[in-house]
Amino acid sequence: MRPLPLTPHDALAELGRLRLDETGVDEVLRMVADLARSSLRGASEVSVTLLRGSSPQSVAVTGDVALLLDEWQYRQGHGPCLDASITGDTLTVVDTGTEERWPAWASRAVDAGVGSAVAIGLPIQEAVVGALNLYGTARHAFDAETVELAQTFAAYAAVALANAHLYASATTLAAQMRTAMESRAVIEQAKGIIMGQRRCTADEAFGILATISQDTNRRLRDVAAALVGRATAGTR
Repeated sequence: MRPLPLTPHDALAELGRLRLDETGVDEVLRMVADLARSSLRGASEVSVTLLRGSSPQSVAVTGDVALLLDEWQYRQGHGPCLDASITGDTLTVVDTGTEERWPAWASRAVDAGVGSAVAIGLPIQEAVVGALNLYGTARHAFDAETVELAQTFAAYAAVALANAHLYASATTLAAQMRTAMESRAVIEQAKGIIMGQRRCTADEAFGILATISQDTNRRLRDVAAALVGRATAGTR
């Protein structure tokens, strides 16, 4: 079911109200596509392309036609949404029936019932770029005002996506640091137990743990945790 129409102002307000501690990157991407489709006149389907290195992917789509036309570009290595991702430009196809820059893609679009399209570059992060892609069934579906509104929407969306990526990265890093600190703590405990039992140095104790890890094909942290667990159980 197509979402109820929103004004562009309402859609931008929705993006501005996103809480990154409650909204994951995937959900932000879906919201960007849904809000664009429901607020930008002429957009029958919308997709979001992300390009990491040389690997493009449609990470949010509102319909099968958008996905079909996006993925054809990825296989061929050219097309409006892929080129907009790379250049950061806004690329408009006013009539797929007469489009000359990407004639093979345009022919596919005509067959799929798409008469026009707009792809707007999204500079998200240094290593991640993308495009907001609008597909219309009619020729000349996107007038100058709509394209300008779409560019404003894309700018807001790029900020939301960049912030979501940064938040996700920071959250992941914090979790990794916690895990590393916990691992280090249990390894130090295990070294202390070995040093007490064998009257050896800290380096020798670590060497013993490393040897057990290699011989049993288990992570060093797991070996240390098991040793600490046995020692703790024995003192109860």
